[in-house]
Amino acid sequence: MTIARLLLALALASSPAAAAAAAPDAGSARPPARLLVSGKEYSLTLSRTRVVRGMAVIQLLNRGEDDHDLRLRRISGTSRPTARWRVTSPGEVSELELRLSRGRYRFWCSLSGHAELGMRTTLRVVRPH
Repeated sequence: MTIARLLLALALASSPAAAAAAAPDAGSARPPARLLVSGKEYSLTLSRTRVVRGMAVIQLLNRGEDDHDLRLRRISGTSRPTARWRVTSPGEVSELELRLSRGRYRFWCSLSGHAELGMRTTLRVVRPH
């Protein structure tokens, strides 16, 4: 194979059309929703108040001066947390990827007294449009 043909073959293989043809199902899957939960003394702030059901990447960013963690549970479900983020030091980020069903979810910091002082909030998970 000549160098010109090799370069042409490489150019065609790296084109968006070639990539789409090689992976026809790649465009059909929706990427996970992304949500940032910022925590500090004593509040939790969501980057958005609702996400589409399905896979979600949820990050806890500790913007405070104390350690914080995060718990999540569906409001109309069990009293046990659906998900638990590790204790996160000031300036750190911890992340979980999980599947969320339609409904309302409660976030809170489970460290002693933090939720009672305001470290709690609610997220709505909705159907795709």
